[in-house]
Amino acid sequence: MLILGIETSCDETAAAILEGSDAGEARILAERIASQIDIHARFGGVVPEIASREHLAALPPMVNAVMDEAAVDWEKLDMIAVTAGPGLMGALLVGISYARAAGLVNDIPVMPVHHMQAHLFAPGLGQRLPDFPFITLLVSGGHTMLIRVDDVGRFHLLGQTLDDAAGECFDKSARLLGLPYPGGPAIAQLAQGGNPRRFPLPRPMLNRDDLNFSFSGLKTAVMHTVRKIPDIERKPEDMSDLAASIEAAIADVLVAKSVRACEQQDVPRLVMAGGVAANTCLREQFETKAEVLGLDVFMPDLKYCTDNAAMIAYSAFLQNQAGDTIPDEWDAKPRWPLSK
Repeated sequence: MLILGIETSCDETAAAILEGSDAGEARILAERIASQIDIHARFGGVVPEIASREHLAALPPMVNAVMDEAAVDWEKLDMIAVTAGPGLMGALLVGISYARAAGLVNDIPVMPVHHMQAHLFAPGLGQRLPDFPFITLLVSGGHTMLIRVDDVGRFHLLGQTLDDAAGECFDKSARLLGLPYPGGPAIAQLAQGGNPRRFPLPRPMLNRDDLNFSFSGLKTAVMHTVRKIPDIERKPEDMSDLAASIEAAIADVLVAKSVRACEQQDVPRLVMAGGVAANTCLREQFETKAEVLGLDVFMPDLKYCTDNAAMIAYSAFLQNQAGDTIPDEWDAKPRWPLSK
């Protein structure tokens, strides 16, 4: 089975060709990603209209490139998979319109894919997915959720952020430190060699038994800490220590809540996915904690943490394997709950 995956939900334009077998094995034959980070950085965040225009320019030649690399033409494709939501409406419509037009002209079925479901299964690209059920920490710029995954399309939301997501906290904290967008990579780079325990930042909701998150208080604490350090005294080591302290505070909460979810659900398999899953400090803490507690931890390859089309094609492949059918009517869904 050959699937063309298309992703245009936010600020990455991506296309990929996946080959899947009846035995459930899948491999990526070709993939491309074009990031818009440099374009949006001067605005401090993603500008929806600019994102849509960039997708419109980048997507057609990108699809041609992956098809050429994979030596696949339209007649050989069995399916087109496209992100249908959640995401920015204009950005989603660029990918959906292209997929539908290509599907109509070439008589290829088009499968709408839930962007967050694709992230859940991204660790399966290049390695075996854990047995069901497993617990997933889905953590990105706009989402921080703990989900019990019982099967393809069968999810149970265990907890989520009540305000800022972890990625938003990174972005807003970075702005307070005078760092560029996106904040996560900028803080991670500055934190190298810093003392993560120098600044006593809070760990919001860490000691509550529920599995919800809150990061707005941490952002506020960072603001007050920055204000207490006069401009003339902001030495490089001060900023490095503060960045490391921010990173450690976020990681401590995410790891503790994820482990708690595994314990409460009696599920020893933990998956981490989403853009923030690329954070080295977080990955190391998960691996250390898992080894101590005997948990099996699965994390995607770094290139599959951020938005990509390989995970979209892979999710569609899993849906097809599970017997899912394409809805008669579907459209872009900027807001699309994951749990059913």
